[in-house]
Amino acid sequence: MLGATTPAAERRKRFRELLAGSEIVQFPGAINPINAQIIEQLGFEGVYISGGAFSAAQGLPDIGLTTLTEVVAHGRNISRVTNLPTFIDADTGWGEAMNVARTVQEFEDAGLAGMHLEDQVNPKRCGHLDGKEVVSTAEMVKRISAAVKGRRDENFVICARTDARAGEGLDAAIDRAKAYADAGADLIFPEAMRDLSEFETFASALDVPILANMTEFGKSELFTTEELAGAGVRLVIYPVTTLRIAMGAIKRGLETIRAEGTQESIVEGMQTRADLYETIDYGAYNDFDADIFNFSQEGHQ
Repeated sequence: MLGATTPAAERRKRFRELLAGSEIVQFPGAINPINAQIIEQLGFEGVYISGGAFSAAQGLPDIGLTTLTEVVAHGRNISRVTNLPTFIDADTGWGEAMNVARTVQEFEDAGLAGMHLEDQVNPKRCGHLDGKEVVSTAEMVKRISAAVKGRRDENFVICARTDARAGEGLDAAIDRAKAYADAGADLIFPEAMRDLSEFETFASALDVPILANMTEFGKSELFTTEELAGAGVRLVIYPVTTLRIAMGAIKRGLETIRAEGTQESIVEGMQTRADLYETIDYGAYNDFDADIFNFSQEGHQ
């Protein structure tokens, strides 16, 4: 009730343990706090918070239009309600080195367990679109170094994403990733890999774990966790999946209401009131009120 009971420092420690473990872990994307609660209740290991999903929910394209304060508030709202580690998209860090250091501290204060920075130029593009441009390796190393220097909790995970595969090729992307790891990145996010062998090549070349982005309609095939584990991937994220599920259902539902004049035929597919109340622990709030406001209004007007 009233949010997570596990302190943020413990959730960060847990994220580190998961990355250091031998099993692949799944972090589905949460588009809002109740989504994160469902992710936790279904037994996933962590929660991912996508910049692309957040910008889309605001009716904006994923080109760096959302601000640091907006994304921090969004991340805080989600991390507040879940005991799982929360891992957030920090785009290009919202500025130069000093801004990147502040970004890390803002996310730490918001209860996040980790974030990823990317080597795209700003304004950025979705990682699975063509025409992306990347900054120099030296510039990205500055971003990572600033993030590491700004970090106050050593367990806060700093991940480096490289978008260089599309424009510079696999070998160049791996060389960049090695430099980012040397600069202090705890985790590498190779974006838009073409097949399992590319994930395997990346994982074999690095001394830090890698993640796989299993986003729909992108450059990568939707591999299973078993396939990805075999390729050496430690963490899988599903950034926009829940948004796409929700928006697809919402659109179909509204079309039905428009056509039939009632939602009667689609009620069966909805979350029930009972399930909603169970998800948000409604009963605990009632018990809390009953313990505190234990007076009676009988006889009062």
